[in-house]
Amino acid sequence: MFEEGQYFAPVVTKGDGSLSVELGDGHPGLNDPVYRERRDLLATQADRWRPGEPAADVAYTPEEHEVWRVVCEDLKAKHQTYACREFLDGKEALGLPLDRVPQLEELSDKLEPMTGFRYRPAAGLVPLRDFYGALADRGFWATQYVRHHSVPLYTPEPDVLHEVVGHGNTLADRRFTELYEAAGHAARRVESDEALEFVSKVFWFTLEFGVVHEDDGLKAYGAGILSSPGEIEEFRGMTIRPLDIVDMGTQDYDITHYQEVLFAGRSFDHVRDVVGTFWAECTDDSIAKLRAEAA
Repeated sequence: MFEEGQYFAPVVTKGDGSLSVELGDGHPGLNDPVYRERRDLLATQADRWRPGEPAADVAYTPEEHEVWRVVCEDLKAKHQTYACREFLDGKEALGLPLDRVPQLEELSDKLEPMTGFRYRPAAGLVPLRDFYGALADRGFWATQYVRHHSVPLYTPEPDVLHEVVGHGNTLADRRFTELYEAAGHAARRVESDEALEFVSKVFWFTLEFGVVHEDDGLKAYGAGILSSPGEIEEFRGMTIRPLDIVDMGTQDYDITHYQEVLFAGRSFDHVRDVVGTFWAECTDDSIAKLRAEAA
């Protein structure tokens, strides 16, 4: 089910040069004209960003700040229970506000002295080579919109809560960002679409939906789990497999549902060793051999 740029909602350019975001059937905001206009506005603003410029601020509404507050409040205790130690260290270091949506530029100014990373505003679909390649330059593409207010604890697509609460806390810790950078270099190194797909799937099952064993139970470090108030309570009940590069790189998944198969490291250091080494050394040829092994 690999699709280029799958992390972002598709957008189209209108006749006047502005953008329109295409929401899928069943999206909570599909029939809300105010929300759709808001999404189009933020996409157009992000599309006008150019490298070297600061990310434009968003004038978030009281309703959007309230969605942020509700989600962060819900996740506060859940992180203490379900997040791995390394994620909690990053969360403490970054110190995200709990009562308002922070600006990407504000976060970049905090992250850069810690790990060198800065956010880049994403209008919508970002080609995978660009998305992952930016990681090699310590850049992270991120949406700025807030999920629909009718279901604050659910989003069918990555929003600013996912980008910041999920990924932002990991971007504040070098143990994580070493992996982000390695994934970026791997994506730039490989040339075939099949190899890029393999690299992206390993990213999906680690930095998006990775889990590790700790002394007091299975913990999450993936941003997709740690930014989801629902999935964070369900991941321990999923099929848990040992960390394995071949299995992760060839495992299909559905982005529209909770992940049914997860891969657990013996520790986060184990993840850094196995996954970091793979991304640091992988080539088209080496990945082709792994794919042949799986077949």
